[in-house]
Amino acid sequence: MFEQIAAGQMAGAAAILLAAYFIRGITGFGSGLISVPLLALFLPLKFVVPLVLLLDTTASIVIGGFNFKRVKWGEVAALTPFGVAGVILGTSLLVNLPARPMLIVLAAFVFIFALRSLLYIHGDKPISRAWAAPASLTGGTVGALFGTGGPPYVIYLTHRIRDKSDLRATLSALFFTEGLMRIASFLVVGLLMTVTVWAAYFVALPFMLGALYLGGRVHVGISRGQMTRLIGVLLLVSSVSLLFKALHT
Repeated sequence: MFEQIAAGQMAGAAAILLAAYFIRGITGFGSGLISVPLLALFLPLKFVVPLVLLLDTTASIVIGGFNFKRVKWGEVAALTPFGVAGVILGTSLLVNLPARPMLIVLAAFVFIFALRSLLYIHGDKPISRAWAAPASLTGGTVGALFGTGGPPYVIYLTHRIRDKSDLRATLSALFFTEGLMRIASFLVVGLLMTVTVWAAYFVALPFMLGALYLGGRVHVGISRGQMTRLIGVLLLVSSVSLLFKALHT
């Protein structure tokens, strides 16, 4: 894998990971949404998704470990059961579906969330916990399939948790829990049994940790609306680029 990647592509991958985990350090989510579509432009999706899974799970440990007391564990518990079913379904689809339709669906999914972020669509009233089931089932499926399961969880939790630091910590705890489920599922089907994925993980680890640190430093000073719109711009570019790749695959 590494010998087939040009130096420019490696530099591009490093820049993508730095940007993705800088935003993750600020908001507690967004790393997979940004990194997976852009990395999939020049790397196989079945390599990118397991790699980002390992990095995201590590990031969740780092962020959640420093904010353990802020985690809303009741929300995590409500989202976990249907998330397990979603992970199993998404892993099966990732193994069995061809690349082109998956890339098109991913592009459409990211585009929809990009518009939502750019328009800063959000509600002011807390929603019922009954929405935890569809949110976690969708999030688990999309997360295992594309490594970008954050949006359904984020949409649900932003309507349940108002404090941005509590939200950031709870998202990290949730993504850690879901990450463990996805790791187990990926091990069963062999997606994490390759040396190249683990080698890439250890190479990328310093970039991810450095970006998380920088993002954490600016977490307090940036408004939620500003960060949401910035994510929207990045996702819009990602979705258009990904659709272009899918149509020319």
